[in-house]
Amino acid sequence: MMDEQEQTRATCGKDPADRCGVNRDGLQELGKVPQAFPIVKQAATTVGIVAFVLVLALVFQLAELPAPAIAVIAVLVVVVCVLVLVNPHTVRLQTGRGLVFTRLARRQPVRVMRVGGVYQSATYLGFQSCEPVFAYIKAFDVVFEAEEAVRAATGHGVERVLVLGGGGFSWPKHAVFDHDDLHVDVIEIDPAVIQAARRWFYLDMIERYAGRRLRVHEGDGRAVLDKRARRLVAGEPKAQRYDAIVNDTFVGEQPVRALATIEAAQAAHTCLNPGGVYATNVVARDGDTGVLRDTVATLAQVFARVQVIPVEEDAWASDDNYIVVATDGDTQFTGAVPFDEGFLGEVLRDR
Repeated sequence: MMDEQEQTRATCGKDPADRCGVNRDGLQELGKVPQAFPIVKQAATTVGIVAFVLVLALVFQLAELPAPAIAVIAVLVVVVCVLVLVNPHTVRLQTGRGLVFTRLARRQPVRVMRVGGVYQSATYLGFQSCEPVFAYIKAFDVVFEAEEAVRAATGHGVERVLVLGGGGFSWPKHAVFDHDDLHVDVIEIDPAVIQAARRWFYLDMIERYAGRRLRVHEGDGRAVLDKRARRLVAGEPKAQRYDAIVNDTFVGEQPVRALATIEAAQAAHTCLNPGGVYATNVVARDGDTGVLRDTVATLAQVFARVQVIPVEEDAWASDDNYIVVATDGDTQFTGAVPFDEGFLGEVLRDR
């Protein structure tokens, strides 16, 4: 007989529209909550009919009111409906106030967190909650192209990933659901972000589904890298390396400087298995590729190969996104564009 997790996977399937269960607003959580009993469905139908009758009665009563009163009531009803649909909430973060609300994108409801005028996080609602909304999030899947290089060096594929920066946990959710044997550690510095992700972005649901395969830690990403690197250099037997490291850390519109320097790259390199890959998201604001060129130059000082993958994000931002991947392996990543030494910018350092 199949255990509960296997039954869940068999039921959900692998189609994005089917594979992730709805959250607390729906009928089930990743297929683990049983369908409502018939008596509950019958009661819901009865309540709906009664509510419809009451609304009709109210409409007839309102028809007897003066026209200005009817107009005011209509406006109030519209405002209430909009607030219910948008469902706005404010979140106090370390970097300022964030606004969580629901909007339509390509005719689908999407819950977003906007901080400092920038969309920090986004999630589809219901059955597609594990499917990335932003194109650059999906582009982080490029790390799995290092599977063969990691396997040749270690005897296993990409099994352990460190993610720096949680946000709405879009990529960790997607990754642990699509890859049954994957273990992901996520480092998020702001506890309010973690709380918001569990409340509004389905993190609590995927944590229950993945169990120990998804571990969320509150902490500073650079400090975590440095500590793990020191332990590995010291030869501590319990210190393990990762097959991939994903960096998606920003302060507002700016990348976290402490994770962009050559010292941070050296720590990340130490924390990777042979053939492993480091991937970071870089945004070119208003077409300015300065940060991108500096990132490539810095990583090229530490890793044997650095590749740049452009990502189109027309639906959500006017700026250009790039995934920069660095590795000592021989993996040629899909979509990478060539560059020469003239493209390289400044090597960033801690001091």
